[in-house]
Amino acid sequence: MKIDARLQRQVAEHPHPLLFATVSGAHLYGFPSPDSDFDLRGIHVLPLREVVGLKTGDETVEKSGIHDGLEIDLVTHDVRKFFGLMLKKNGYVLEQVFSPLVVSTTPEHAELVEIARQCVTRHHAHHYLGFAETQWKLFQKESPPRVKPLLYVYRVLLTGIHLMRTGTVEANLLRLNEDARLPYIDDLVARKLSGPEKGTLGESDLEFHRQEFERLRGMLEEAYQNSALPETSNAGPALHDLLLRVRLQGLSQPAQISGA
Repeated sequence: MKIDARLQRQVAEHPHPLLFATVSGAHLYGFPSPDSDFDLRGIHVLPLREVVGLKTGDETVEKSGIHDGLEIDLVTHDVRKFFGLMLKKNGYVLEQVFSPLVVSTTPEHAELVEIARQCVTRHHAHHYLGFAETQWKLFQKESPPRVKPLLYVYRVLLTGIHLMRTGTVEANLLRLNEDARLPYIDDLVARKLSGPEKGTLGESDLEFHRQEFERLRGMLEEAYQNSALPETSNAGPALHDLLLRVRLQGLSQPAQISGA
């Protein structure tokens, strides 16, 4: 995906230095609609005085709305909070670190990507199992059922299976399906991209997708049981050292904005 200059401007206006900012959400997952908003995620670095004093800065900065004609949802966490999430078997933050849709980066981002590989454990399967269950319940509640939450169900399950088998984070559903070869994925994506009038499913489809949900959930559980990934992460010391360096010395150079 070509990075829109308007996204770069939003990142450049952030009140704190950014270690990185990447695109998440439907654009990362491979099925953005023409009207999909842009989910920007990343890490900001609070100045030392806003960490050690009585008056502390915002651990999380959020900004949403229409900016330069784009609907943008920007969320960044302070470096300490984000690193803590990386050690809690949170697949969502790892997807942000590894996202190939880079809006802003620094040398520390490249260092973090390498450290993040050490954060992956077999217990990240629980994140994806829980996320899939939540998305499936949301899908079932809707009438008529929509394609979008169903795509999220399949994306999450396939990401988890791929992670357990390979140790690598892949969030793009279309790339994941190159291996999974689920014949209905391309059709679901096409229906979602066609707009609201084709973005729903009939009652006759529900039983098929329920069976597929249960089958893929079982595959993820099996992949977890058979995974060769480590039980625990050994990334703590490296994250600690990077946190101290960034907090005390600042980023090694201003953030580099990805080329448009």
